[in-house]
Amino acid sequence: MAITKYPLIRYKILDKCFRNTGKRYFIEDLIKECENVILELDPNSSGISLRQIREDIAFMKSPEGWSIEIEENRVGRKMYYRYVDPAFSINNMPLNEIEMQHIMEAVDILTQFKGMPQFKWLNELVPKLQQGLTQKKDTIIEFDNNEYLKGIDYIGQLYNAIHYKKVLLIEYQPFESDSPLNFTIHPHYLKQYNNRWFLFGLNDENEKEDWNLAIDRIKNISELNNKFKTSRIDWAEYFEDFIGVTKPTEAKSEKIILHFYGKTGKYMETKPIHGSQKSNWISNETLEVKLDLIINYEFERLILSYANNVKVVEPLLLANQINERLIEANNLYR
Repeated sequence: MAITKYPLIRYKILDKCFRNTGKRYFIEDLIKECENVILELDPNSSGISLRQIREDIAFMKSPEGWSIEIEENRVGRKMYYRYVDPAFSINNMPLNEIEMQHIMEAVDILTQFKGMPQFKWLNELVPKLQQGLTQKKDTIIEFDNNEYLKGIDYIGQLYNAIHYKKVLLIEYQPFESDSPLNFTIHPHYLKQYNNRWFLFGLNDENEKEDWNLAIDRIKNISELNNKFKTSRIDWAEYFEDFIGVTKPTEAKSEKIILHFYGKTGKYMETKPIHGSQKSNWISNETLEVKLDLIINYEFERLILSYANNVKVVEPLLLANQINERLIEANNLYR
């Protein structure tokens, strides 16, 4: 295969075309799709040749690539291309040597930006990428994750469904149900919380746009040919006023005051609960924390996790709820 610029980008574009069952992509269309994207990246690009696209397809078919299976459907003298299995995507396949090389090159570039204020997020991301790429047996850094989480294999498929706007039929096993249920979901967003992954999307049955499912309860996923419904939610702002993944319907943020004691107070000063947190020491042993957020199940669980090292001062309703939970917990030991 000839060495040219942007090969991985072309493979991704071709993958997207081959997955699209709503349009016929002839060879000229594949060239055009690739050229449109690459010209945005490099205005001086001389374009993509017919030979290059044919070599790209041949590589994607090869064992060195992804061993893709393509239908070549003839219409008159022309031929259009499509995956035999529309649910297939190279994004769901293990990384091949070319992808690994591109990621390693990207990591090398990213390391140059570490330490700059606008790239603070790289301080954690780069070590994760480096450890994932290294072949060394000795681990020198460990990240908080749950590799045994059920359903983790669905992450790639769900991500692609969101990216390619695919409607999904999901077989789901709720904790409170004895048998699985089927939901038609228009997937919009993936979020990780407390080492669990959640899928957010629109549920066809109740038209609820922020319906969410825990992926460890998913039993099976299949794609549908239904028309995809886009989200009207700004997901960048959606999670700003609460903790976790549960947003009670029509709930509003509330002013909350918590008192943390001793070493827990010092811990909370360095690891804020929420972006709205304002704190000050009202005594040598008491840190007062003020928050402005929506009270939900996850927030209550968070407070309970600090047991006798925290007291809810306001609102009174939350204080009573926490008190009742603690009384019930105490009764378990009597």
